[in-house]
Amino acid sequence: MRILITNDDGARAEGIKLLEEIARTFTDDVWLVAPEFDQSGVSHAISLHEPLRIHEETDRRFYINGTPADCVVLGVEHILDRKPDLVLSGVNRGGNMADSIAYSGTVGAAMTALLVGVPSMALSQFLQSPTIHWETAKAYAVPLIERLLTIDWPRPVCPNINFPACPPEEVKGVRVCRPGYGYIGGVNVEQRFDMRGGAYHWLQFRRSSDVHEDPTCDLALLRQNYVTITPLRLDRHAEGDVDGFRDKFGEMLAAGPLPHIAA
Repeated sequence: MRILITNDDGARAEGIKLLEEIARTFTDDVWLVAPEFDQSGVSHAISLHEPLRIHEETDRRFYINGTPADCVVLGVEHILDRKPDLVLSGVNRGGNMADSIAYSGTVGAAMTALLVGVPSMALSQFLQSPTIHWETAKAYAVPLIERLLTIDWPRPVCPNINFPACPPEEVKGVRVCRPGYGYIGGVNVEQRFDMRGGAYHWLQFRRSSDVHEDPTCDLALLRQNYVTITPLRLDRHAEGDVDGFRDKFGEMLAAGPLPHIAA
């Protein structure tokens, strides 16, 4: 079995060191292709407008000056001599749940693996305080991955695994669930000025004070000390909304080609 590991926190992050340890319980054929620097929040982005450079630390450890998705593409399509059997992305420092999933580079790397035909999983360690319970991810990741590998889950689906912010002995169980929503309330923009008076800006997510928290969603379950698995698809087609949109656009659709509108 060949496993490719990556992350979005950077190639020297604590979480990817743990992930390599986890991967090596399944095989010695482990390859690391990860961003040289922190790439949190870049989602599925790939670098189309700038060159990528590969730094080879050893014959199976590579650092890339790009995004997590770049790492997966270069790993699968260029660096490895054959496709891996599995891509593992993480272990992220902080949860990737609810609407934060849309921005996650950890999840973006795993979903990119699906695009290039490789099964994948994303793993993240939820935080609620400065204490990071890496030991919880370490305790639960191996049996969860082992179980997932024995079942025939749909290959267009990526299991997104989050470990709760508690010691392993306080974990209440494992739940398969839906992502919540309303966790991100917006983005703060802070303007500063450089030594020459030029403006520059820092962005930071703003947490919502009004989280719409279904008690069965991932965020609520993580706060109750459950490990959560949210199955994710590349297909974002809102199937349940198709009929509603078709009804609202009914007259326009029935009219055929739209008339030319002068500028």
